[in-house]
Amino acid sequence: MVQHSGREGALSVVAAMQKGAVIDLDDRLALEAAELSIDTRLSLTDSVMLATARSRGAELWTQGSDFEGLEDVRYFMNHWSA
Repeated sequence: MVQHSGREGALSVVAAMQKGAVIDLDDRLALEAAELSIDTRLSLTDSVMLATARSRGAELWTQGSDFEGLEDVRYFMNHWSA
């Protein structure tokens, strides 16, 4: 990262990451994720991310097309990778 965006860019990313929180995957959240995986056909990993966002009252921002059209998800395409 430092090579591509310079030291100031890297420090900016680290500062943004420090504002985040680590959420434990407890039994309740794991069960919600499993149900989401079944209902939405998302992978369990994606379901854990969505269940975690929903448990915190947050919107999940993603470029993952598997999430397109789901509630509480802000799906956007990366126009630079095409």
